[in-house]
Amino acid sequence: MSALQDKVVAITGASGGIGAATAVLLAERGARLVIGARRSDRLDAVAARVKAAGGDVVTARTDVSRREDLAELVALACERFGRLDVLVSNAGVGPISPLDDLRVADWEAMVDVNLKGVLYGIAAALPVFRGQGSGHFVNTASTAAYRTVPDQSVYSATKVAVRALSEGLRQEAGDSLRVTIVSPGFIRTDFIDSVPNTRVKAQLATSRETLAIEPDAIARAIAFAIEQPADVDVNEIVVRPTAQA
Repeated sequence: MSALQDKVVAITGASGGIGAATAVLLAERGARLVIGARRSDRLDAVAARVKAAGGDVVTARTDVSRREDLAELVALACERFGRLDVLVSNAGVGPISPLDDLRVADWEAMVDVNLKGVLYGIAAALPVFRGQGSGHFVNTASTAAYRTVPDQSVYSATKVAVRALSEGLRQEAGDSLRVTIVSPGFIRTDFIDSVPNTRVKAQLATSRETLAIEPDAIARAIAFAIEQPADVDVNEIVVRPTAQA
């Protein structure tokens, strides 16, 4: 029997890319899923894939920049399945551009989704985990949490913050809760579609075509961390293409 059998896992940003791949893989290994994202039509399509894989799944339209949406996602898990074992805070945005472009609204969006979205997830799930005496936070960061490059200053700052936040949470969590940071490198998703600067977007598109790896690679890393025995806490996993500098 899989170590994931009957674990209740909530995933944000589950309508595509890493979130969708993770939902399907965990369902194949026996997990019960609560998946959230802003795009309801795409979320429903992922739910259909989960069901086709034999999984039990419920969906909720979730905007992680709204604290109440995270509270509702966690509450839905508890109402439907009676508990929540894992929260995968995966939702993220990356409308990256040079600071000189002064795209302040994009900066705010990255802070609201990439950082505050993780905080709101913690606020929603931590009391549940404390009450159960167990629980696992899995937070998606990025290799940008380890290396800052031009045009990605704000995005990188949010991912550095997620890494710092996760480490602080780990130290405060005690011996019953687990915390994992998963940091993907260049993954073949629609991440670059929101990049407003044409030069930056073209550079990223070229890199995606030449070296990006599939979201399944990150899903497998997340599954690995969750599947460990309760006394094993896998804290940081960095997964990047072999060809990525």
